[in-house]
Amino acid sequence: MKKSEILALLPECAKASPEAILASPAWAMPCRFGETSCTMMLDATRPADTLDLAIRLEDEDHVLSIADAETFTELHAVWSARADIPKPILLALVEKDCGLLLQLIENAAHKQLSVQGLAEAPAGEDALAARIVADGKDLAVFNLSTSPSLVSALGVLRFIDVSNDAVRDTSLAAEVEYSSFTLSAADVSALAPGDYVLLPEVGSREPRIIVDGRFSIAESGVTAWVDDGSLRVVRSEPMAVKVGELMDASEGGRAVEPPPTAEMPLRLMRFGKTVATGRFGTLASQNAFLVDAVSV
Repeated sequence: MKKSEILALLPECAKASPEAILASPAWAMPCRFGETSCTMMLDATRPADTLDLAIRLEDEDHVLSIADAETFTELHAVWSARADIPKPILLALVEKDCGLLLQLIENAAHKQLSVQGLAEAPAGEDALAARIVADGKDLAVFNLSTSPSLVSALGVLRFIDVSNDAVRDTSLAAEVEYSSFTLSAADVSALAPGDYVLLPEVGSREPRIIVDGRFSIAESGVTAWVDDGSLRVVRSEPMAVKVGELMDASEGGRAVEPPPTAEMPLRLMRFGKTVATGRFGTLASQNAFLVDAVSV
């Protein structure tokens, strides 16, 4: 599985709203500032001193509050004296000097942008606090008033950075599965303490880790997993796998789990419920699950 496919199946992402995605600290939108590849981040400190523009994204009115930046060479040179510049000249300077930023916002919103004039007030407290970053340097910092359509355009899962610790450090419940097989309903009902269930797969098939009931980690990588109702022998000891480990395993970055050892506590599972508890042993030199107790 690709990392993006894993991300889409994570419980907090599968049904995440655009608002929730946009609010994630892992949100980072790849973009272009002219010919420069860059990233839009929404973690900027709101600038106190801004040039406030009334803009329109097709049929929506917005306020764009731009902070001083060396990137805007001519505007930067007159920043402290901009209040003395006639509005038409200042707006012409903005459209000339900030054209790359305006184009970037237009591309991100998927709506044509036009500058209407100077705004009467800065973008409000609920505005997006954005910065455009390239090679670790801020090219531009700005606030942009929001709207449902803008949130929908920006709040998409592909803009979640899977390398961000907010994603990688999330822990998911997991279990080590040693064997999977089928038995008739009569055989399952007849299980009793002291019985042995042979496990021919152990030793011939690598153990796998089932994560969050959605993913299977094996030596070959990560695949989507769905419980098909087979009987499954799993290690009793619970474990957790971080999303970062899951992502790394998709590229072969996780060691294979060792086979069970003698007397290791095990559970016999079906559809997420424990059928029996027991331990690993042998019967006539064959690997087996020794039943200690059967669940009612």
